[in-house]
Amino acid sequence: MSQYFLLSLILIQWLFKLVIEGANLLNLQENPPELLAQDFPHSTYQQSQNYLKANTFLDILHSTFFCLLLCGLILLGAFNLLDEFARHFKYGEILTGLIFLGSLTAGYLILDLPFRIYRTFVIEEKYGFNRTNPQTFSIDFAKQIFLAAILGGSVLACILWIFEATGNLAGLYCWIFLAVFQVILIYFAPTWIMPLFNKFTPLAEGALKQAIESYAKQQHFTLQGIFTMDGSKRSTKSNAFFTGFGKHRRVVLFDTLIANHTVEELVAVFAHEIGHYKKKHIFKLFVLSLLNTGLMLFLLTWFIGNPAFLQAFGLHTPSIYASLLFFIILYAPVSTLLSIGMNMLSRRFEYEADTYAVLTYHQPGTMISALKKLALKNLSNLTPHPWKVAYSYSHPTVLQRIVAIQKIQ
Repeated sequence: MSQYFLLSLILIQWLFKLVIEGANLLNLQENPPELLAQDFPHSTYQQSQNYLKANTFLDILHSTFFCLLLCGLILLGAFNLLDEFARHFKYGEILTGLIFLGSLTAGYLILDLPFRIYRTFVIEEKYGFNRTNPQTFSIDFAKQIFLAAILGGSVLACILWIFEATGNLAGLYCWIFLAVFQVILIYFAPTWIMPLFNKFTPLAEGALKQAIESYAKQQHFTLQGIFTMDGSKRSTKSNAFFTGFGKHRRVVLFDTLIANHTVEELVAVFAHEIGHYKKKHIFKLFVLSLLNTGLMLFLLTWFIGNPAFLQAFGLHTPSIYASLLFFIILYAPVSTLLSIGMNMLSRRFEYEADTYAVLTYHQPGTMISALKKLALKNLSNLTPHPWKVAYSYSHPTVLQRIVAIQKIQ
């Protein structure tokens, strides 16, 4: 593999994203879609477009900066210099790999920090979303680094050990290990990891809790509990989600969601989430994710320690840890194509969940009003370009969902 071929792949990936984002900006309309015109005042609609532009320009700047940085690191031989630095400690392959990859991760987090600060304290602040203060932002950042070091470092050390110890079957054993780790993470995240960032409080007794429990009982859906999350601590945006699996399932509602929606709308949103479980969407996406990981590991075995592959990145000494990193970079175009397929399937699942909610809760109007409020409150882009939807939307647009719900009626 030549260095020029590698650089071409990286630049093509960047150019692809640039074209998608540019087409999305050009697709902005002067007025909102007729179906949503009464719900989106012109001033709010204009604000949503400006919000999209601000975020898009920052995303383009971010991707351009890191694309040029990666190309520069390859051309200047910086990866080899870092590898020599990691090796001079003579700690062995696993610890050397942790130093090499940990240093790159730390460098990325530091360089990415100004973009995160600007998005939070300039863009989100300007459009009325931000409620994060500098102290909360700093503490969150520190916790994320801690989790990345503990969880990420442990997983990486195990992967490096597996590839060192198991030879030709390393890909299979690594796939099994990652599958088990994901299941464990799903189980413990609601009770151990997520509370590090947000406060989860059992939903108070009242009409909302009674309505949710009543609907769940009708659908033979067992919940461990219903919780509110202090999302308003960081943003005014709203959301709802399920965590856990099996008997440990729990529903979480942002406090901002509860504040802006009626009881009926909240139950409709809850019914949509139950639809995902009843249709086994979570399980299907999890299996597909495992298959994607398996494919990646299968292809990785062809590149591990390949001198020509590593030399394209300017590395002189073959290693497992460098092969892992460089393969992930090389795998990006394949990952993009697979993610487009996954997004297509995810959007279909969203339609199915909407259908389930409408047919079981029997209040399609409340589902539509909830979607409109969410789009309005979050300044959603009402007319994204089809390329953008295919590239990065895991949900159909709000307009597409409303039209589909009206057809169900």
